[in-house]
Amino acid sequence: MLELKSVSTGYGRQTVVHEVSLTLEKGEVLALVGANGAGKSTLVKAISGVLALHAGEIRLEGRRIDRLGPRARVLAGIAHVPEGRQVFAGLTVADNLRMGAYTRLGGLTAEELKRRIDAVLAPMPALLERLDEPAGNLSGGQQQMLAIARGLMSEPRILLLDEPSLGLAPVLVAEIFRLVERLRERGLAIVLSEQNARLSLAIADRGAVIEKGRVALEGTGKALIGDPGVAERYLGVGTAAGEPGTERHRRLVGRLKDLFQQSGARL
Repeated sequence: MLELKSVSTGYGRQTVVHEVSLTLEKGEVLALVGANGAGKSTLVKAISGVLALHAGEIRLEGRRIDRLGPRARVLAGIAHVPEGRQVFAGLTVADNLRMGAYTRLGGLTAEELKRRIDAVLAPMPALLERLDEPAGNLSGGQQQMLAIARGLMSEPRILLLDEPSLGLAPVLVAEIFRLVERLRERGLAIVLSEQNARLSLAIADRGAVIEKGRVALEGTGKALIGDPGVAERYLGVGTAAGEPGTERHRRLVGRLKDLFQQSGARL
Protein backbone atom coordinates (compact mmCIF):
# COMPACT_ATOMS: atom_id res chain seq x y z
CA MET A 1 0.00 0.00 0.00
CA LEU A 2 2.64 2.53 1.12
CA GLU A 3 6.25 2.05 0.12
CA LEU A 4 9.33 4.04 1.06
CA LYS A 5 12.35 3.43 -1.15
CA SER A 6 15.76 4.63 0.08
CA VAL A 7 14.21 7.75 1.61
CA SER A 8 16.56 10.44 2.89
CA THR A 9 15.25 13.69 4.32
CA GLY A 10 15.97 16.38 6.87
CA TYR A 11 15.98 20.11 7.50
CA GLY A 12 17.58 22.42 4.98
CA ARG A 13 20.83 20.84 3.90
CA GLN A 14 21.08 18.70 7.00
CA THR A 15 20.08 15.09 6.34
CA VAL A 16 18.52 13.43 9.39
CA VAL A 17 16.98 10.29 7.87
CA HIS A 18 19.22 8.16 5.67
CA GLU A 19 18.13 5.68 2.99
CA VAL A 20 15.10 4.27 4.80
CA SER A 21 13.09 1.59 3.00
CA LEU A 22 9.82 0.44 4.58
CA THR A 23 6.41 -0.83 3.54
CA LEU A 24 2.95 -0.55 5.10
CA GLU A 25 0.04 -2.79 4.13
CA LYS A 26 -3.70 -2.17 4.48
CA GLY A 27 -4.98 -2.68 8.02
CA GLU A 28 -1.46 -2.91 9.44
CA VAL A 29 0.19 -1.08 12.33
CA LEU A 30 3.84 -0.27 11.68
CA ALA A 31 5.61 0.94 14.84
CA LEU A 32 8.64 3.22 14.54
CA VAL A 33 10.55 2.97 17.80
CA GLY A 34 13.79 4.48 18.94
CA ALA A 35 15.34 7.08 21.19
CA ASN A 36 14.41 10.74 21.15
CA GLY A 37 16.13 12.38 18.19
CA ALA A 38 16.54 9.14 16.24
CA GLY A 39 14.61 10.51 13.26
CA LYS A 40 11.14 8.98 13.78
CA SER A 41 9.21 12.25 13.62
CA THR A 42 11.31 13.47 10.70
CA LEU A 43 10.39 10.34 8.77
CA VAL A 44 6.69 10.82 9.53
CA LYS A 45 6.86 14.42 8.29
CA ALA A 46 8.42 13.21 5.05
CA ILE A 47 5.55 10.76 4.51
CA SER A 48 2.91 13.47 5.03
CA GLY A 49 4.76 15.99 2.85
CA VAL A 50 5.71 18.44 5.59
CA LEU A 51 9.35 17.78 4.66
CA ALA A 52 10.67 17.31 1.14
CA LEU A 53 12.89 14.35 0.32
CA HIS A 54 16.61 14.71 -0.24
CA ALA A 55 16.60 11.39 -2.07
CA GLY A 56 14.45 8.32 -2.62
CA GLU A 57 10.78 7.73 -3.40
CA ILE A 58 7.46 7.39 -1.59
CA ARG A 59 4.74 5.42 -3.38
CA LEU A 60 1.09 4.96 -2.49
CA GLU A 61 -0.42 1.95 -4.23
CA GLY A 62 2.35 2.13 -6.81
CA ARG A 63 1.97 5.84 -7.55
CA ARG A 64 4.75 8.26 -6.60
CA ILE A 65 3.53 10.86 -4.12
CA ASP A 66 6.82 12.32 -2.88
CA ARG A 67 6.46 15.30 -5.22
CA LEU A 68 2.95 16.09 -3.96
CA GLY A 69 2.32 18.73 -1.30
CA PRO A 70 0.67 17.99 2.06
CA ARG A 71 -2.84 18.90 0.86
CA ALA A 72 -2.60 16.56 -2.11
CA ARG A 73 -1.43 13.77 0.16
CA VAL A 74 -4.42 14.31 2.44
CA LEU A 75 -6.66 13.99 -0.61
CA ALA A 76 -4.75 10.82 -1.55
CA GLY A 77 -5.68 9.34 1.83
CA ILE A 78 -2.88 10.19 4.27
CA ALA A 79 -3.58 12.01 7.56
CA HIS A 80 -0.88 13.23 9.95
CA VAL A 81 -1.56 13.61 13.67
CA PRO A 82 1.44 15.68 14.82
CA GLU A 83 3.51 15.40 17.95
CA GLY A 84 2.25 17.57 20.80
CA ARG A 85 -1.43 17.37 19.73
CA GLN A 86 -1.50 20.93 18.30
CA VAL A 87 -5.24 21.37 18.61
CA PHE A 88 -6.67 24.85 18.05
CA ALA A 89 -7.21 25.79 21.69
CA GLY A 90 -9.44 28.81 21.00
CA LEU A 91 -11.78 26.91 18.68
CA THR A 92 -14.51 24.57 19.83
CA VAL A 93 -14.14 20.82 19.63
CA ALA A 94 -16.59 20.83 16.71
CA ASP A 95 -14.63 23.49 14.84
CA ASN A 96 -11.40 21.54 15.34
CA LEU A 97 -13.10 18.56 13.74
CA ARG A 98 -14.36 20.67 10.84
CA MET A 99 -10.78 21.80 10.27
CA GLY A 100 -9.83 18.15 9.91
CA ALA A 101 -12.33 17.82 7.05
CA TYR A 102 -11.18 21.08 5.42
CA THR A 103 -10.08 19.47 2.15
CA ARG A 104 -13.50 17.79 1.80
CA LEU A 105 -15.80 20.58 3.01
CA GLY A 106 -16.81 21.69 -0.49
CA GLY A 107 -18.42 18.32 -1.14
CA LEU A 108 -20.14 17.84 2.23
CA THR A 109 -23.57 19.03 3.28
CA ALA A 110 -24.13 20.12 6.89
CA GLU A 111 -25.93 16.83 7.57
CA GLU A 112 -23.11 14.78 6.02
CA LEU A 113 -20.57 16.65 8.12
CA LYS A 114 -22.60 15.96 11.27
CA ARG A 115 -22.80 12.26 10.42
CA ARG A 116 -19.05 12.16 9.89
CA ILE A 117 -18.39 13.82 13.26
CA ASP A 118 -20.74 11.36 14.98
CA ALA A 119 -19.01 8.41 13.32
CA VAL A 120 -15.50 9.61 14.14
CA LEU A 121 -16.39 10.28 17.78
CA ALA A 122 -18.31 7.03 18.29
CA PRO A 123 -15.37 5.48 20.21
CA MET A 124 -14.74 8.81 22.02
CA PRO A 125 -18.07 9.62 23.73
CA ALA A 126 -16.49 12.13 26.12
CA LEU A 127 -15.77 14.43 23.16
CA LEU A 128 -19.31 14.11 21.80
CA GLU A 129 -20.52 15.65 25.03
CA ARG A 130 -18.19 18.65 24.69
CA LEU A 131 -18.55 19.65 21.04
CA ASP A 132 -19.34 23.29 21.88
CA GLU A 133 -16.50 23.75 24.38
CA PRO A 134 -13.12 25.31 23.52
CA ALA A 135 -10.52 22.63 22.84
CA GLY A 136 -8.22 24.39 25.31
CA ASN A 137 -10.55 23.32 28.14
CA LEU A 138 -9.94 19.63 27.48
CA SER A 139 -7.53 17.47 29.45
CA GLY A 140 -4.29 16.35 27.80
CA GLY A 141 -5.73 12.93 27.04
CA GLN A 142 -8.89 14.40 25.57
CA GLN A 143 -6.86 16.78 23.41
CA GLN A 144 -4.89 13.82 22.07
CA MET A 145 -8.13 12.03 21.26
CA LEU A 146 -9.34 15.20 19.54
CA ALA A 147 -6.14 15.40 17.50
CA ILE A 148 -6.66 11.81 16.33
CA ALA A 149 -10.34 12.47 15.61
CA ARG A 150 -9.41 15.56 13.62
CA GLY A 151 -7.10 13.41 11.50
CA LEU A 152 -9.87 10.88 10.93
CA MET A 153 -12.22 13.56 9.61
CA SER A 154 -10.51 13.44 6.20
CA GLU A 155 -11.41 9.72 6.00
CA PRO A 156 -7.80 8.60 5.51
CA ARG A 157 -6.58 5.20 4.45
CA ILE A 158 -3.30 5.78 6.28
CA LEU A 159 -3.01 7.49 9.67
CA LEU A 160 0.36 8.81 10.81
CA LEU A 161 0.52 9.10 14.62
CA ASP A 162 3.53 10.98 15.95
CA GLU A 163 4.19 10.39 19.66
CA PRO A 164 0.51 10.10 20.69
CA SER A 165 1.40 9.09 24.27
CA LEU A 166 3.70 12.05 24.88
CA GLY A 167 3.08 13.68 28.26
CA LEU A 168 0.11 11.48 29.21
CA ALA A 169 -0.44 9.49 32.39
CA PRO A 170 -0.17 5.68 31.98
CA VAL A 171 -3.92 5.15 32.31
CA LEU A 172 -4.52 7.56 29.40
CA VAL A 173 -1.68 6.08 27.35
CA ALA A 174 -3.36 2.68 27.51
CA GLU A 175 -6.62 4.28 26.34
CA ILE A 176 -4.86 5.81 23.33
CA PHE A 177 -3.32 2.48 22.38
CA ARG A 178 -6.67 0.72 22.69
CA LEU A 179 -8.07 3.28 20.24
CA VAL A 180 -5.22 2.49 17.84
CA GLU A 181 -6.18 -1.18 17.98
CA ARG A 182 -9.83 -0.37 17.25
CA LEU A 183 -8.83 1.75 14.25
CA ARG A 184 -6.72 -1.10 12.91
CA GLU A 185 -9.72 -3.42 13.23
CA ARG A 186 -11.63 -1.05 10.93
CA GLY A 187 -9.00 -1.63 8.24
CA LEU A 188 -7.04 1.59 8.73
CA ALA A 189 -3.28 1.37 8.11
CA ILE A 190 -1.28 3.16 10.83
CA VAL A 191 2.30 4.36 11.16
CA LEU A 192 2.92 4.75 14.88
CA SER A 193 6.00 6.78 15.83
CA GLU A 194 6.57 6.27 19.56
CA GLN A 195 9.20 6.36 22.32
CA ASN A 196 6.97 3.97 24.28
CA ALA A 197 8.43 0.89 22.61
CA ARG A 198 6.70 -1.57 24.94
CA LEU A 199 3.14 -0.70 24.06
CA SER A 200 3.93 0.12 20.43
CA LEU A 201 5.46 -3.26 19.71
CA ALA A 202 2.79 -5.04 21.75
CA ILE A 203 0.07 -3.90 19.34
CA ALA A 204 2.13 -3.55 16.14
CA ASP A 205 2.01 -6.02 13.28
CA ARG A 206 5.53 -4.96 12.38
CA GLY A 207 8.12 -2.64 13.85
CA ALA A 208 11.24 -0.80 12.80
CA VAL A 209 13.92 0.34 15.22
CA ILE A 210 15.27 3.72 14.11
CA GLU A 211 18.79 4.68 15.17
CA LYS A 212 20.59 7.79 13.95
CA GLY A 213 18.15 8.14 11.08
CA ARG A 214 18.52 4.60 9.79
CA VAL A 215 16.53 1.38 10.18
CA ALA A 216 18.70 -0.63 12.56
CA LEU A 217 16.29 -3.55 12.90
CA GLU A 218 12.95 -4.60 11.42
CA GLY A 219 10.54 -7.42 12.15
CA THR A 220 7.19 -8.36 13.66
CA GLY A 221 6.21 -6.65 16.88
CA LYS A 222 6.40 -9.98 18.71
CA ALA A 223 9.87 -10.74 17.36
CA LEU A 224 11.24 -7.33 18.31
CA ILE A 225 9.86 -7.61 21.84
CA GLY A 226 11.70 -10.91 22.08
CA ASP A 227 14.96 -9.55 20.68
CA PRO A 228 17.57 -9.25 23.49
CA GLY A 229 19.11 -6.06 22.10
CA VAL A 230 15.76 -4.30 21.70
CA ALA A 231 14.58 -5.49 25.11
CA GLU A 232 17.62 -4.17 26.93
CA ARG A 233 17.95 -0.91 25.04
CA TYR A 234 14.33 0.15 24.57
CA LEU A 235 12.03 -1.89 26.81
CA GLY A 236 13.84 -1.46 30.11
CA VAL A 237 13.59 -5.11 31.08
CA GLY A 238 17.22 -5.90 31.88
CA THR A 239 19.24 -8.17 29.69
CA ALA A 240 16.51 -9.53 27.42
CA ALA A 241 12.84 -10.23 26.98
CA GLY A 242 13.59 -13.71 25.68
CA GLU A 243 12.42 -15.43 22.53
CA PRO A 244 8.66 -15.87 22.00
CA GLY A 245 7.50 -18.86 24.00
CA THR A 246 10.14 -18.52 26.71
CA GLU A 247 9.31 -17.70 30.33
CA ARG A 248 10.88 -14.23 30.09
CA HIS A 249 8.85 -13.42 27.02
CA ARG A 250 5.63 -14.64 28.67
CA ARG A 251 6.32 -12.43 31.71
CA LEU A 252 6.87 -9.37 29.51
CA VAL A 253 3.71 -9.99 27.48
CA GLY A 254 1.83 -10.45 30.77
CA ARG A 255 3.10 -7.09 31.99
CA LEU A 256 2.00 -5.42 28.75
CA LYS A 257 -1.49 -6.93 29.07
CA ASP A 258 -1.68 -5.67 32.66
CA LEU A 259 -1.02 -2.10 31.47
CA PHE A 260 -4.12 -2.30 29.28
CA GLN A 261 -6.31 -4.02 31.86
CA GLN A 262 -5.42 -1.48 34.56
CA SER A 263 -6.88 1.28 32.39
CA GLY A 264 -10.56 0.74 33.02
CA ALA A 265 -11.48 4.40 33.42
CA ARG A 266 -12.59 6.43 30.40
CA LEU A 267 -11.04 9.77 29.49
